[in-house]
Amino acid sequence: MAVVRQAGALLLAALITSRGLFAQDAVDTTTAPAPLPSPTAGAVATAPVDQLKVLLRPTEIRYVQQESVLLPPTAHIKALYVNAWAFGSQKLWQLVRLADETEINAFVIDVKDDTGCLLYPSAVPTAERIGANKCVRAKDARARLDTLAAHGIYPIARIVVAKDPLLAERKGAWSVKDRDTGGLWRDRINIAWVDAYNDSVWIYSAQLAQEAAQMGFQEVQFDYVRFPDEPRERMATAIFPAHRAGQTQREAVREHVALLKDRLRPFGVPVTFDIFGLTASVTTGDLGIGQVWEDFVSVADVVLPMVYPSHYYRGAFGYAWPNGQPYHIVRSALTDALQRSRPLPGSAEIRPFLQAFTLGRRLPRYTPFEIREQIRAVEDLGITSWVLWNPRSVYQRGSLRSKDGTEPAAGQAISSRGGR
Repeated sequence: MAVVRQAGALLLAALITSRGLFAQDAVDTTTAPAPLPSPTAGAVATAPVDQLKVLLRPTEIRYVQQESVLLPPTAHIKALYVNAWAFGSQKLWQLVRLADETEINAFVIDVKDDTGCLLYPSAVPTAERIGANKCVRAKDARARLDTLAAHGIYPIARIVVAKDPLLAERKGAWSVKDRDTGGLWRDRINIAWVDAYNDSVWIYSAQLAQEAAQMGFQEVQFDYVRFPDEPRERMATAIFPAHRAGQTQREAVREHVALLKDRLRPFGVPVTFDIFGLTASVTTGDLGIGQVWEDFVSVADVVLPMVYPSHYYRGAFGYAWPNGQPYHIVRSALTDALQRSRPLPGSAEIRPFLQAFTLGRRLPRYTPFEIREQIRAVEDLGITSWVLWNPRSVYQRGSLRSKDGTEPAAGQAISSRGGR
């Protein structure tokens, strides 16, 4: 009997001290990613009742071999974009609860956003040198990832490449220069960009992606894989120091997309890319930003065209008011995408970003109806994967099916305010 009581006590202690967000005192999150340590006992942390299921997990997920069957395949991902502020705050639990209750099974999380700041302290030398570790959003990111794993949420690391003002300010040799002043070139909102012709810019993003994969992110997603989308007169003042004679923007993007894929290959994670939705519909040129549909789908595991109806020009696909036609715009854009990919053997999966926000004062306001209309368009085309984008990471419960497949009813927004 004493043996049984002792075994029970040991099991209870193991359950309580299991690593996760609710046992943070046992975790040193300020150190760089390293080979996974063996679990050690730590201080007992208390948690609200609605979080006890995390504490009561009988097995520490980080210390067992994860079976792929426990994670959604890339073709069946229903994801929310979660900005770094939301991920690092108490608002994360609202989003986790939303995923627990609905069809959501993945989060796209900013590891490096378009400020150049990082989600967690990095050991990548460039990040340390430019001070990116001084503006991290979630020092306990490892523990929070453990919590996502406990809830069966597939974590995707989003890394912004070319729009990195922190890197541009601190690494002048890697940045776009102004023809007239010789200083940093800036876009319409005074943001400095790094030189997308420069190999080092892409290698830095690759190193961050490798680190994210080692930390536990199951997929790496690159955004701003392009040149600035500024007016022609503005771009005429931009000097790209790493530009080689005769090299086009398209060639630079294509070469570096392949570089990212190659650098991540040993880590065994899907490598995915966010691209302009119009890339799938424009058949000539590269939109002036270096993006051509075939260059991505022939290399990537997944491409994510951003088919936000509010971003299409008046008259797109024959609709005078694209923002008011969420079903038709998304269906038309993705029909083009499927047609472009069909002749290419082994082309990437398509996982569109859908609009879950209202752009300024444009009408209509995006309610659950407009969001479901986009999802309906995706599903009618046989695409089984999508991501909702709201820059504030605020999502409406009424936009989503329940876990059991019940169609949604309108409800209150699940908010993660605290972002920019």
